[in-house]
Amino acid sequence: MNINYNLEMEKEIEKIKSEGRTPTLLLHSCCGPCSTCVIERLSDVFKIIVFYYNPNIYPEEEYFKRKEVELDFIKKYPAKIKVEFLDCDYNPEEFENIAKGYEHCREGEERCYRCYNLRMEETAKVAKEHNYDYFTTTLSVSPHKNSKWINEIGFKLEEKYGIKFLASDFKKKDGYKRSIELSCKYCLYRQRYCGCVYSLAERLEQDKKEVLNESK
Repeated sequence: MNINYNLEMEKEIEKIKSEGRTPTLLLHSCCGPCSTCVIERLSDVFKIIVFYYNPNIYPEEEYFKRKEVELDFIKKYPAKIKVEFLDCDYNPEEFENIAKGYEHCREGEERCYRCYNLRMEETAKVAKEHNYDYFTTTLSVSPHKNSKWINEIGFKLEEKYGIKFLASDFKKKDGYKRSIELSCKYCLYRQRYCGCVYSLAERLEQDKKEVLNESK
């Protein structure tokens, strides 16, 4: 059965508004540009704490570059309810461990599922530890990410850790387009590959093919 995860989120938001409360939300962010439209959409409803947990990002310089972009956007964006930032250590070994045996998967295959799960599970754990009300992720902003997988993982983690998962499909209602507009407005660096060494290799391979095609 196909589920409209964006509609499910809207229903939850309406419920929150009707109750007149401002719950806390631990928002896993994969990068600044993807977080833009999510923060814009949710920061009037939730007290957002951005959680930058991305051990998949390669190389190390790219990881810290993306983190600085995230911090820059949070600082500049005039959120009605102030957005906070929760940092963590950069441990690429955590991604390497779950990617073993899946190195030859293409983008969007099983390795990506395992990567979603890795980052979302850490988010759920931290949300539970800090007694936040909800957790979710910006991952579904990208048209290249499988929102069905993301939400299935989220609901499994909700049951496992006893922390409410906010269903979402942030690419809906032109979310991805809006993320590009906001990135331009705030002069944010937008990367050309998802993050891991394997997605970087795919991007370089694609670039090479495009150059060869142009030269024909």
